[in-house]
Amino acid sequence: MLNSKKVGKDLAGPSGSAIPAAPVPPAAPRRRRLLADITPLRENADFRRLWFGNTISYIGQQMTAMAVSLQVYAITGSSFYVGLVGLCSLVPLIVFGLYGGAVADAVDRRRLGLVSATGSFVLSAALAATALAHLRIVGVLYAIVALQAVCFAMNSPARASMTPRLLPPAQLPAANALASLAGGVGQMTGPMLGGVFVGLWGYQAAYLIDAAAFTASLYAMWRLPAMLPGEGDADPAVRRRPSVMEGLRYLAARPNLRTTFVTDLCAMVLAQPRVLFPAVAGLWYGGGTSTVGLLAAAPAVGALLGSVFSGWLGRVRRQGFAVLLAVGSWGAAIAVFGLTRNLLLGLVFLALAGCADTVSMVFRNTMLQSAAPDDMRGRLQGVFLVVVVGGPRLGDFLAGSAADLFTPTAAVLGGGLACIAAITLIGLFQRGFISYDAGRPVA
Repeated sequence: MLNSKKVGKDLAGPSGSAIPAAPVPPAAPRRRRLLADITPLRENADFRRLWFGNTISYIGQQMTAMAVSLQVYAITGSSFYVGLVGLCSLVPLIVFGLYGGAVADAVDRRRLGLVSATGSFVLSAALAATALAHLRIVGVLYAIVALQAVCFAMNSPARASMTPRLLPPAQLPAANALASLAGGVGQMTGPMLGGVFVGLWGYQAAYLIDAAAFTASLYAMWRLPAMLPGEGDADPAVRRRPSVMEGLRYLAARPNLRTTFVTDLCAMVLAQPRVLFPAVAGLWYGGGTSTVGLLAAAPAVGALLGSVFSGWLGRVRRQGFAVLLAVGSWGAAIAVFGLTRNLLLGLVFLALAGCADTVSMVFRNTMLQSAAPDDMRGRLQGVFLVVVVGGPRLGDFLAGSAADLFTPTAAVLGGGLACIAAITLIGLFQRGFISYDAGRPVA
């Protein structure tokens, strides 16, 4: 950047006198460096509409998730059948997450986003119709939930791979932090609003509001320019026949991108304590269901705060090293949580873990968007979705098994320490990941 004083000295007016230098703008207040960078929202209308549309629709989706759980419980009176709702969405998300990524690399991503969002809109309307008709068949609800998961799995890779087309690379960390902020707002407000609306006006109210919320996402997608395939720098043969296996082979040969997924699995599989919250609430803190709710909310609060105070993330160049530090911090916070017997301290360390997870997510997604060619971004975003969805479920199984074999304390503390050990090994053997430079992204 040119120095304004030097320019003022170099330029001269008609009489030979120097033109006064333009005043140097004052430095941005410190709070603006800490708070989330809203430059992508301010400078790009397409991204702004997409972000607001996704935020509103995600709140609606969380409302529907809560309403479906309440409706299934009201019909069956069984927590087991409520748990099956999650299974009905998990399988399609994993299967179609990979397939949706391949489709996103082969078609106009804008059109794919419109079609899949329209499908979600129709399915929310179908849920409202079942509620208005007082249809008490859980199988119908399961089927609609599974189809909604298919639509989401097709929509998510296409939507995520649009961002690098809309924004310059320097704005990607800010964009991903804003996406995390939207997700945190949805996770915190959606279930609460869903419960309120169901209590006031019935299940159909939450479903109808969700359907209306999807129109915001549809409008944002409709206003986007076409995003046709073939604009990346991948092998032309890959462009002609995009497939799931081609994406996996590409990922296997790219150590930096591959490591972003491995680090996330280290955190989510080895050190995921959420399944133990009901046990530790009583054993450690002498609490009940309200304590379980506090423990479950603490990481989300930390993640939201991490997104709000994310202005500094855009200035970090050693993004691979930052990922390792963030995931190691997650493991350390979980390990210390396993030693706490004071509820306030426990909530603080869970919030710190959530904040570290947000930092890790921002940099991992930024590396994925920057280092991968456009032709591969859809498929890699599909893998990202599968890891995000499947990793915590594997972590639940591992933590629950360890707690039954040993104790909840051993499961939580051991998981945190195992995460730290795994990240340390990655740092020792993946030196290229540590030296990854955002200014020269290498897959």
